[in-house]
Amino acid sequence: MRRMGSTRRGGRAGRRTGRLVAAGVACGAALAALTVPAAGAGPLGTAGAGPGGVHWAPKDTGTPQVRFRGLAAVDRRTAWLAGTGGTVLRTTDGGARWRNVSPPGAAGLEFRDVRAFDARRAVVLAIGAGEDSRVYRTEDGGASWTESFRNTDPKAFYDCLGFFDRRHGLALSDPVDGKFRVLSTADGGRNWRVLPSAGMPPASAGEAGFAASGQCLVTSGARDAWVATGGGAHARVLHSADRGLTWTATETPVPAGDPAKGVFALAFRDRAHGIAVGGDYRADQPSPKAAAVTADGGRTWRPAATPPPAYRSGAAWLPHSRTAALAVGPTGTDLTTDGGRTWRTIDTGSYDTVDCTPDLGCWAAGEQGRVARLER
Repeated sequence: MRRMGSTRRGGRAGRRTGRLVAAGVACGAALAALTVPAAGAGPLGTAGAGPGGVHWAPKDTGTPQVRFRGLAAVDRRTAWLAGTGGTVLRTTDGGARWRNVSPPGAAGLEFRDVRAFDARRAVVLAIGAGEDSRVYRTEDGGASWTESFRNTDPKAFYDCLGFFDRRHGLALSDPVDGKFRVLSTADGGRNWRVLPSAGMPPASAGEAGFAASGQCLVTSGARDAWVATGGGAHARVLHSADRGLTWTATETPVPAGDPAKGVFALAFRDRAHGIAVGGDYRADQPSPKAAAVTADGGRTWRPAATPPPAYRSGAAWLPHSRTAALAVGPTGTDLTTDGGRTWRTIDTGSYDTVDCTPDLGCWAAGEQGRVARLER
C-alpha cells in the first residue's frame, strides 16, 4: 500500500483544491450570466450591458496598425498574439500591459498562428508561398527565438498549426501535388518533418485551407486532428485519428464552390462533438448556412438550424460547458447554448479569432490591434 502524503504536501494539495473549487464557482457564475436569455440586453461589447454584465473588455495593445489572427490563451492573465508585420505580443497581467516579443528580422512576415504552452514557451507560424512559410519557437517568453522550420518548396503554403500536447504537433499546408501537406513535430516544435502523403485523400480542384484565425487545424486528446477546407466544390473536414498519418474526408453543408467560401474554423470540445463555422469572407457577400455541427467526430455534419447571420472566422467552446460556444468574425460575436444548433449575435465588434481556457480566460483578437477579454 502506498503511504499517504505528508502533512505539508497535503496542505498544499488542499489549498490547490480550494483554489480550483473557487475558480470553478466563479466560472460557473460567469457562464450562467453569459448564457441567460438576452431579452432587453445591450451589446456584449458594452461594459455592463451584456447578459448578466458579461462583456468583451478591450485591452490596449498599442498596435493599431497590426491585425492579429493568431491567438493563444494560456489563462486569464497570460495570452500570446501573432499578427501582421511579423508582430508577436505577450501579456502576463490580463492585458494591462503587452510586451512586443517579435522575432528579430521578421518584420516582412505574416504571422497567422501561435500556440503557447505557458508564459515562456510558444511556437508561431508565418504563412506564405515558399520560404515565407516558417515556424519560430521560444523558450524564454520571446526574449530569443529559434527558426525551427523554413519551407523550401515553392508549391507549399502553410496555413495553421496545432498541438496534441507539449511535444506532439502538426502544421498544415495547402495541397502540394494534389494532396494537403502535413508537417509533424515530436519535440515541441524544435524539429519538423513532412509526413508521407499516402494516407491523405486527394484534394478537389481549388480546395485549400484558410489562414484566417489559426483554427483550420485543430486537435483533441492525444491523437485526433481535424482540418477545415474551402475553395473547392464542397467545404470539407478531414479527420485523422493517428496524429496525421492517415485521414478521411467528409463533406459539410457549409457553402463552398468559390475561393472565398468554405469552413474557416473548427472547434472540438472532445473527440466527438465539434462545430464548424465559415461562409464567404467578402464583405459584400451573404453567408447563409455558415455553421455546422457533428456528434460523431466529424464523420457526419448537420447544418445549424439558426446559423450566425454572417461570415465567421473563429470559434471556441466555453469552458465547463457541454453546450455553449462562441463564434467571431468581422461583423460580430455569436453565442450558442445548444451545442451549435442555434446561434444569436451578442456583440457587433470585429474579431478574427477567439480562444478560451479552463479558468474562463476567453480572449478575442482581430484588426486594428483589437484584443479583448471576456469579463463581468
